[in-house]
Amino acid sequence: MMREGSSPVLVRREDYTAPSHWIRSVDLTFDLDPAKTLVINRMRVEPNADRPGEPLRLDGEAITLTRVLVNGESVSFRNEGGQLVLDKLPGETFDLEIRNTCAPEKNSELSGLYTSGGGFFTQCEAQGFRRITYFLDRPDVMAVFRVTLKADAKAYPVLLSNGNLVESGKLDKGRHFAVWSDPHPKPAYLFALVAGNLVCREQRIRSRSGRDHLLQVYVRAGDLDKTEHAMHSLIASVAWDEARFGLSLDLERFMIVAVSDFNMGAMENKGLNIFNTKFVLASPATATDVDFGNVEAVVGHEYFHNWTGNRITCRDWFQLSLKEGLTVYRDQEFSKDMAGSPANDGGPCAPSASARAVKRIEDVRQLRQFQFVEDAGPMAHPVRPDQYQAIDNFYTATVYEKGAEVVRMMATLVGRGGFRRGMDLYFQRHDGQAVTCDDFAQAIADANPDSALALRLEGFKRWYAQAGTPRVSASGQFDALAGTYTLTLAQRGPATPGQPEKLPFVIPVALGLIAPDGVALPLQLQGEAAPHGTERVLVLDQSTQTWVFSGLGEPTAAPVPSLLRGFSAPVVLEWAASEAELFTLLAHDHDAFNRWEAGQKLALARLLAAAQADGAAAHLDEAFLQAMRRVLRDEQLDAAFKDLVLTLPSEAYVAERLAEQGVPIDPQRIHAARETMRLQLAQSLHDDWVWAWETHQDNGGYRPDPLSAGRRALANQALAMLVLAAGLRHDPLWPGRAYQRVKDAGNMTDRYGALAALVQAQAALAEPALERFHTLFRQEALVIDKWFALQAGASEVDGKVFSRIKALVLHPDFTLKNPNRARSLLMVMAQNPAVLHRSDAAGYVFWADKVVEIDGFNPQLAARLARALDRWRALAEPYRSAAQVALQRIAARAELSADTREIVTRALAD
Repeated sequence: MMREGSSPVLVRREDYTAPSHWIRSVDLTFDLDPAKTLVINRMRVEPNADRPGEPLRLDGEAITLTRVLVNGESVSFRNEGGQLVLDKLPGETFDLEIRNTCAPEKNSELSGLYTSGGGFFTQCEAQGFRRITYFLDRPDVMAVFRVTLKADAKAYPVLLSNGNLVESGKLDKGRHFAVWSDPHPKPAYLFALVAGNLVCREQRIRSRSGRDHLLQVYVRAGDLDKTEHAMHSLIASVAWDEARFGLSLDLERFMIVAVSDFNMGAMENKGLNIFNTKFVLASPATATDVDFGNVEAVVGHEYFHNWTGNRITCRDWFQLSLKEGLTVYRDQEFSKDMAGSPANDGGPCAPSASARAVKRIEDVRQLRQFQFVEDAGPMAHPVRPDQYQAIDNFYTATVYEKGAEVVRMMATLVGRGGFRRGMDLYFQRHDGQAVTCDDFAQAIADANPDSALALRLEGFKRWYAQAGTPRVSASGQFDALAGTYTLTLAQRGPATPGQPEKLPFVIPVALGLIAPDGVALPLQLQGEAAPHGTERVLVLDQSTQTWVFSGLGEPTAAPVPSLLRGFSAPVVLEWAASEAELFTLLAHDHDAFNRWEAGQKLALARLLAAAQADGAAAHLDEAFLQAMRRVLRDEQLDAAFKDLVLTLPSEAYVAERLAEQGVPIDPQRIHAARETMRLQLAQSLHDDWVWAWETHQDNGGYRPDPLSAGRRALANQALAMLVLAAGLRHDPLWPGRAYQRVKDAGNMTDRYGALAALVQAQAALAEPALERFHTLFRQEALVIDKWFALQAGASEVDGKVFSRIKALVLHPDFTLKNPNRARSLLMVMAQNPAVLHRSDAAGYVFWADKVVEIDGFNPQLAARLARALDRWRALAEPYRSAAQVALQRIAARAELSADTREIVTRALAD
C-alpha cells in the first residue's frame, strides 16, 4: 500500500535497459504451510557482459528474508527501494541461494502464493513472483525451472508445478513430495504451483506430430462432472493449433486447475494453467450457452499462449499486446472455426457463415462497449503503452481486444496464407526469446515482402504507438452515364492524453457495392482490365484518398456502398447513409456483419433523437418495425443472427455516440428512451414474438452447438418481450409461462432466460422465481453469481434496483473477498447506467465506498471497479459534479494502492 507522502514510480518504455545479470536456471524448494511457507531459491546467475561490475537488484515484496549465499558463502546485502541489492559479485557465472518465508493465508491480494478453499495456488503475472521469493521479476529474464514441493499428504495430496513430473514420494511425519522439471526457459511470471485436495479428469491424446500427451483438468471434489466441456475444448485447441499454425504441444502433459478465488479469468503458466472456476466448470444444469462458449474461448486462449506468450514472450511489459493481442486474435479465430466452416457456400447468412458472423459481431460489440470507451477517456493509451505506474492497470481492452484487431488487420493485408508464413518466420527467428511488437510485425512483413503491409510497415506500426479510435468519413458519387462510382475516404485521429495530434494510420477497408435490388456488383477500379470479384480491400494510408469504380453499367439508381465489411478495422465510420440505403443493406447485404450494422444504425438514429428529447416519448416508426418484422420472420436467417439484429444498441453505446457529438450524457434520459423503444418493439411485434417463441423454444436434449444456442437465444428474447408486453396488457399468460420455465426448464440457458424475463419486466412473479432459483442452486457458487448479477443489472424503475443492490450487499451469500462474487454485484451495478448515475448521487457514494473498502485488501479488483467513472467529464449535470466529488473522495485517501491511485488520478487530471 502507498503511504501518505509517498509518490508512485513512473515506469517509461524509453528507459528500458537489459538486466545487469541473467538467471539461467532456478531450483526452488517449497515447504508448504498456510501460515509460514519456507522457500529455498537456488539460482545460476550470469553477469551481463554489457554491464560489468554492476550490483544485482532482486525484486521482493511481502516476504521475510532469512539467508543469502553466493557460491555457498554468506554475503552482505542491502535493501533499497523494495529491492534486495547485492554488491561485489563474481565477474563470472555464480550460484546464488536465497531463503525466505511468506504467509500464503494472509495474502488477500491473490498475487503470489495464496490459499483458497484449503489449497495453495499462485498468480505471478505480472509481478507476483516477487511475493514468493527474491528474483529478477521481469519478462526478459528467462530460466529453466526445477521445483520441489513438500506438504502434508492428507491435506494436500495433489502437488503440481510447471513441466513434467520427474519424482514423487513419501516423507516423514505424514508428508510427501513431488519434483517437477520444465525444460523450456520461461520468465518468472509463468511460474505456478498448486497443492490441494483435488480430483482430476484426464485424457490421453496423440497429436498430429505423433507424440502422446496427457491432458488433465483438476477441480475440487464435487465438480468433476462439470469438466467434460473444458476437456473437449482443450482437445479441440490442441488439434486446431496444429492444423491452423503447425504448432504442437511441447510437453508430456498439460494441466488445467480451477480455483474460485482468482483475480483474472485464467493464467497461461507453462503447462499448468490456473483458471477461474467460471471458465472451467460447465454443465447443462448450471451453465448457460454463453458460459459454454466462454469456457471454450478461454481454454483455447490460454492453451494458445503456450506458443504465443510462453515459447516467445514479451521483452518488457510495454510489449504486453505482443502476447495478448496475438493470442486474443487466435482464440477469436478458433471460436469462429468451432462455430462453422470458413467456407460460405450457402449465401451470405447460411448457418455456418452466419455462425461465424455472429461471433464477429459479439467480438465487435465487446470492443465498442469497452475499448472504444477507453480510447475516449483519461485511460486512453496506445496498444503498446509508453508509461505506467501500476502494470496491472494495463491489462486492458486496448492491449487485448484492440491489439487483436491490429493483428487481424495484418492478416487482412497479407492474406490467410501470408499470415501463416509470417507466423512460421516469427517462430523461426524468435523461439525461446523475449521480443517486441516490432519484431512480430517485421516477421509478418518480411514473410510477405510484396504485400500491402510490407510496403506500408512503418505507417502500420502507428497502430502500436498512437492511442485513440480513428474516425473514417466516407462519401460517394455515382455517375450513371459513365457507369462509375467515386468513393472518397478521409481519416482523422482524435486527440488523446499526451498525443494531441496523430499521423495517418494504415486502414484496410473491406467493401462491396450493392444495387438497390440487392445484387452484388463487380468491383473494377478505373484503369483495371477486369473486375476483381464483388468484394475487395482498399488501403487507406493517407489523410484523404479517392477511388473510382468503373464498369457498373447503367443501374437505375446509385449503388449502395457496403463499407468496412466484417469490421475490417477498429475505427468509427462516419457515413451519412440515408434511411433507404440502410434499409437496403439490412435486407440485402451479403456481408452479415454489415447487415447487422445497418439495423443497429437505424435503431441508433432513433435512440439518439429520443435521448436528446423526452426519452419517455420515444417512438418507433412503422418502417423500422416492418424491417425488424421481416428479419424476425426470415426463415433463411440464423436464429442467433436474428437475436442480435433485434437487440437494441446498449445504453452505454448510445451514450458514447452522444458524447462524440458533443452532447452531454444524461443516463436517465437514455435509459428512458431505450426502455420505451424496447416496450414498443415488444408490443408492436407481439404476434411475431409469439411465432418466434413457438418455433424456437423446444430444442430437444441440450447441446451447446451454435445452431441450438442461437435458437435458445431467440426464444429467450421472444419470451422476454412477451412478458414485458404482458405488463401493459394485464395478461398473466406469459409471466406464468416464464415462471413455469424457471421451475422445470431442462437446462440453465432456458431457466435463466425465463428468470431474466420476469426480473427485467418487474413482473409480480419475479420475487418467487428468484427465491426458487436461489433455493435450487444455493450450493452452486457460479450460479449464485448469476443470481446476484441478474438483480444488479436489472432495468431500473423508481430506484428499486439500487435499493435491492444495497440489500444484497448484506446477503449472507455475498462477500467482497471473492472476486467473482464481488464482480457479480458491484461490477454489474457499475455497468448499469441508470443505477450508478442517480440524480441524488447515491450511486456514486455507494460505488466510492466499495472501491475504498476493496482497495484495502485487493487493489487489482478495486482498480478495475474504479474505472466505472472514467468518462465522468462527458456527463450532464448534476451527474458530472457529483461524479467528480466521488472521485476526489477516493483520491483524498491517505492510504491508497498504486493501482487505484493511478486510475482516479488520471480520471481527475485536466
